[in-house]
Amino acid sequence: MSLMGSTNMSYLNPKTVILIGIPGLEHVQFWIGFPFFSVCLVALLGNIVLIIIIATERSLHQPMYILLAVLAATDLGLCVAIAPKMLAIFWFGSYSMAFDACLTQLFFIHALQGMESGILLAMAFDRYIAICDPLRHASILTPLFLVQMVLMVAIRTTVLVGILPILLKRLQIFQSVVIDHSYCEHMAVVKLAVEDAHINRSYGLFVAFAILGFDLIFVFISYILIFRAVSHLPQKEARLKAFNTCTSHIIIFLEFYILAFFSFFSHRFGHVSPYTHIFLSTIYLLVPPALNPIVYGVKTMEIRKRVAQICIMKHDSR
Repeated sequence: MSLMGSTNMSYLNPKTVILIGIPGLEHVQFWIGFPFFSVCLVALLGNIVLIIIIATERSLHQPMYILLAVLAATDLGLCVAIAPKMLAIFWFGSYSMAFDACLTQLFFIHALQGMESGILLAMAFDRYIAICDPLRHASILTPLFLVQMVLMVAIRTTVLVGILPILLKRLQIFQSVVIDHSYCEHMAVVKLAVEDAHINRSYGLFVAFAILGFDLIFVFISYILIFRAVSHLPQKEARLKAFNTCTSHIIIFLEFYILAFFSFFSHRFGHVSPYTHIFLSTIYLLVPPALNPIVYGVKTMEIRKRVAQICIMKHDSR
């Protein structure tokens, strides 16, 4: 630690950072922790059940459900990356965090966000082939092709996001080690730097548009083509059935991207209060993992039937 000037304190290569949680709401953070814990619990249980059902039910070994299982695994990862430290801050006042651990958490949070976006794009592609070219669906979306898609999404995200902590590590002088957030987030750390962080800001913007922006454009194009194909179906029942196969994905797609871009733009260009931004950005990361298995469980007959069978078996065993 060193002093620069007579009034401003700056930190040289800090070893630890301080996460304060939700600025402005510190006095009620203990109680805020309970609804967040409930959301995390729903997300963990829902996604674990979803993965188990898809893995054990042979009729669900189809591209859409395999991708859904990958999405569920990604959502589990997000909860594990965020919830333990956040709840430790809210309930036990565990504000301190090693700087390297902060960068690690930052990497996993943004990488898993990117994974989720990529899987949503893959799911949109699956729906496009299923509706617009159904006869070739099985020949195009083979198990090998699915593995390649998931690997491409993972590699793209790991490479692009992996550079973020490397660029942050090159920054040496910080005006503060106090992060006004409940988890380590790229821009929240960048804003602490005394040095010129123009490269960090520009690259962060590039990563956001290279992943979220790219995926959003192609998901949007996929659904334009899907809706056009559905509108040309001769029977109303066929149109409704085709559209119904997409509703779960559309709901999840909208909730993810609307909250993602609100969080992204409010952090850089918005003038919302800090506690509003951080509260909503935390909701953005934790609520979709809780809602995704519920949405698919309610809207997908095969999953609904399997859950009902499990419940009946447990009831009969008693």
